[in-house]
Amino acid sequence: MPKIHPSAIIHDGAELAADVEIGPFCVIGEHVSIGAGSKLEAHVVVDGHTQIGCHNRIYSFSSIGCAPQDKKYAGEPTRLVIGDGNTIFQNVTISTGTAQDEGVTTIGNDNWIMAYVHIAHDCKIGSHTIFANNTTLAGHVHIGDWVILGGFTTVHQFCKIAEHAMTAFTAAVAQDVPPFVMAAGNRAVPNGINSEGLKRRGFNGEQILNIKRAYKTLYRQGLPFTEARALIEAQCETQPELQSFADFFAQSTRGIIR
Repeated sequence: MPKIHPSAIIHDGAELAADVEIGPFCVIGEHVSIGAGSKLEAHVVVDGHTQIGCHNRIYSFSSIGCAPQDKKYAGEPTRLVIGDGNTIFQNVTISTGTAQDEGVTTIGNDNWIMAYVHIAHDCKIGSHTIFANNTTLAGHVHIGDWVILGGFTTVHQFCKIAEHAMTAFTAAVAQDVPPFVMAAGNRAVPNGINSEGLKRRGFNGEQILNIKRAYKTLYRQGLPFTEARALIEAQCETQPELQSFADFFAQSTRGIIR
């Protein structure tokens, strides 16, 4: 049986794996499922149509699966899906989706989400990300794998931040951030590539050099975006690490930071 503190309130309809641990004064709603090996510390609220995978740890006073902060939301049974191996620290809020999008907020695997982070409705978070304290995502934001968001980063609704990108402390992101790029400032602008992060993730020297050259094509040669994009995409066949740029350009909807 799950290890449930006597003060916790668990709805009869909730589905808990056999070894889940639920701490003091937690509240678990009717449409919640929590996978094997997951642990909730004291005073965690999990509500809505929320699916939490295996081996997650959620710390005190977090509100997971809360209703969207969107006036158009009218109580539809939208969802939140969280993968495996995530660490969610104190006072984090993560909303379910809305009917105006796909109706689901998704969090991948092995993410490190620090205190006071807010992830709004319909966001899509990849895997292996780090969100430092007080990071705030508006609705419909997409975050790729291995992204690092510095403390107090704010991201405008519908923005996309591609894989391996990084933001500085207090960055205010109002347009899409390409892969590998470091962004800083209010409004956020490009500030080089995340070369140290790429080294840690196994990119070799030649790959990093090619990414640096693509960055210079995009940002340092004074080229119109369409011309820079074409030059980078033409190199993908011989430099496959640049395919992430091509994929991102095809998906970007708010224009990229400049």
